[in-house]
Amino acid sequence: MDTPVRHDFNQSLRDHACFPLKRAVLSELQINLGYLCNQACEHCHVEAGPKRTEMMALDTMDRIVQWAKENQIKAVDLTGGAPEMIPHFRYFVDQLIALGIRITSRCNITVLFEPGQEDLAEWYAERKVRLVCSLPCYSEINVDKQRGKGVFGKSISGLQQLNKLGYGREPGLQIDLVYNPIGPVLPPAQHTLEQDYKARLKKDFDIDFNHLLTITNLPINRFEHYLHRTGQLEGYMQLLADSFNPDTVDPLMCRHLVSVDWQGYVYDCDFNQMLSLPFGHHGRKQLWEINGRELEGDQVTVGKHCYGCTAGAGSSCGGSLT
Repeated sequence: MDTPVRHDFNQSLRDHACFPLKRAVLSELQINLGYLCNQACEHCHVEAGPKRTEMMALDTMDRIVQWAKENQIKAVDLTGGAPEMIPHFRYFVDQLIALGIRITSRCNITVLFEPGQEDLAEWYAERKVRLVCSLPCYSEINVDKQRGKGVFGKSISGLQQLNKLGYGREPGLQIDLVYNPIGPVLPPAQHTLEQDYKARLKKDFDIDFNHLLTITNLPINRFEHYLHRTGQLEGYMQLLADSFNPDTVDPLMCRHLVSVDWQGYVYDCDFNQMLSLPFGHHGRKQLWEINGRELEGDQVTVGKHCYGCTAGAGSSCGGSLT
């Protein structure tokens, strides 16, 4: 008889002497600039797409920059949607760079070919922005199945363009690729898959990159709807719960970053943001209503989706955790 799915993540933490999950020192902001995107991927927990209208206003950007300065933030991770499609994106990045902040931009690569973005690759290279780019497989069939027809070809062309500018080949121009499974399975070992990616992309397209980040698909929004439609939701939740790994708890991203949405509201992580879960005991507050130096030791808000980050080798926006 199958073991029933355990949805009590806090109980799993208790079982392994990891409860409660508490914040470490804040080291990074992850900012979602809005849900507008030139793609509409079936796994997207943000449910981003070309018809979304949520976008960060200039005033909100300015308030975040001021808060980052006052709280001595050293790193900012920009995401979306396609963050580059948000008005004032380049202004926002330049303001943060002026503070000495390291910028990571989560680029889907195909945005380089959108109208008005023809100089985006050069603009990134001039500022030495670290790029984290989605490429869920080195196979055209698999990529186009997950992200849409023609996405693989554009992604390859975009990566070749970035390589010519020095990304993946010169110091200071870092480009990492992101792999996530097509279906309800855990990613394979990150290091082994990275070797496969590097060999295939170099051989087939003369493409270089720095690191591969494997990310588990979390059962949230669009991917959860897909699992429910196909009758795979309970099975996938069972897999995640059964694969809980206590070694992944300490390096979880929710312990050292704050997630900020397009309106400036704060959350423990990007996934909690999509579920509108309260920011620890602070409730619904905007970034400029909290003190970043006082967050250490706060309890993190968790839910059953957190099994996705703690299953197997673990998963975060920075790839596997163990």
